[in-house]
Amino acid sequence: MDPHITEWLNLAIRWAHMIVGVAWIGASFYFVWLENNLNRVNPKTGLSGDLWAIHGGGIYHLEKYKLAPPEMPEHLHWFKWEAYFTWITGVLLLGVVYYLNAEIYLIAPGSGLDSTTAVAIGIGALIAGWFVYDLLCDSPLGKKPELLGFVLFLALVGAAYGLSQVFSGRGAYIHVGAIIGTIMVGNVFRVIMPAQRNLVKAIEENREPDPALPAKGLLRSRHNNYLTLPVLFIMISNHFPSTYGHEYNWAILAGLSIFSILVRHYFNTRHGSQKFAWTVPVAALGMITLAFVTSPYAKKSMAPVAVKPAVEQVQPVADSATSTQDVAATEAHSDSSMIPFKQINDVIQERCSVCHSATPSHAAFAAAPAGVILDTPEEIKANVPRIVAQTVTTNVMPLGNLTQMTDDERVLIGEWVEQGAVIQ
Repeated sequence: MDPHITEWLNLAIRWAHMIVGVAWIGASFYFVWLENNLNRVNPKTGLSGDLWAIHGGGIYHLEKYKLAPPEMPEHLHWFKWEAYFTWITGVLLLGVVYYLNAEIYLIAPGSGLDSTTAVAIGIGALIAGWFVYDLLCDSPLGKKPELLGFVLFLALVGAAYGLSQVFSGRGAYIHVGAIIGTIMVGNVFRVIMPAQRNLVKAIEENREPDPALPAKGLLRSRHNNYLTLPVLFIMISNHFPSTYGHEYNWAILAGLSIFSILVRHYFNTRHGSQKFAWTVPVAALGMITLAFVTSPYAKKSMAPVAVKPAVEQVQPVADSATSTQDVAATEAHSDSSMIPFKQINDVIQERCSVCHSATPSHAAFAAAPAGVILDTPEEIKANVPRIVAQTVTTNVMPLGNLTQMTDDERVLIGEWVEQGAVIQ
């Protein structure tokens, strides 16, 4: 597919995904907040509680029935399409970004998978994720919410580990997010909505509703609420290679998910007391700990290798764009232990400029990804921090390692940077 068309498809679907996703998440957060803040002291007959609120210049009075009112109102709003369209646009986005370009974004370098097999594994993971989750919820574990939550968490961590063995870090992360999203929309479609339809039908038929179904729907709604923040992180995770590009990316994802669940639990319970206030500083400390663990300064990810001695003296670039500082640095470090820029430039032009060029030669890109262009020495110098983060600290670039960058070349770049990233 033409890369320009792919880019605009990506934009349109991603924008729609964000819009409907915000609507779904907003509704979910609001109704959990509403449930937690109802005044349940001496409620009126038939009510489980009520709430007075002020917003946008108006005062509202909301009431929740224990099951339903004696007669159904003429107009009843159903919250479902936000969830459905979030999942639909998410799957479309998964297809456009990861499945149409599986060899770039999805498949782990060296895994030996072809695109068809990788896509099949991805789709199979979504389907299996829902059925495993649903079976666990309907098992005896469903009567023990805390234990059920722990088992579900372990299952998702297991999925993250398994997917990280065959997919790229980005591909594994996004599929864990897609599994969670499928679980969430499955809860709406298969449990929450049927429970609500049964409730409305019982009232219309003037019979006593079954309280078990709304209770089951409420449990699944709680699951959705706690799963929201991990999904939100996964949606933005491709901007942070120190997470998905880490050797233990699945464990990093598990840790970040725990911290987000702790924060969500605090906000879900702070109406009653502050006994879970400790979860916020613990989550913050956990984030700091992960930042340290994933730091390139915490542990060298690769042992140094011998640098090939320079076989020729490379003269300073003699155009006006070359800084006098670089020329001086070249003259001061002209011994054979210095890595010549020509050697670095050759690696970058062969391994990186296929995509990161003013005119990318790779068919999937109409323009350089993230606007990073590495055609000239000055552009390379300006992007040294990004180059190090993507190719030395982590191995996330080149995407899918399509250009076969070697470990020796990654170490070479790292040592060149340690020597001052001198342009010769």
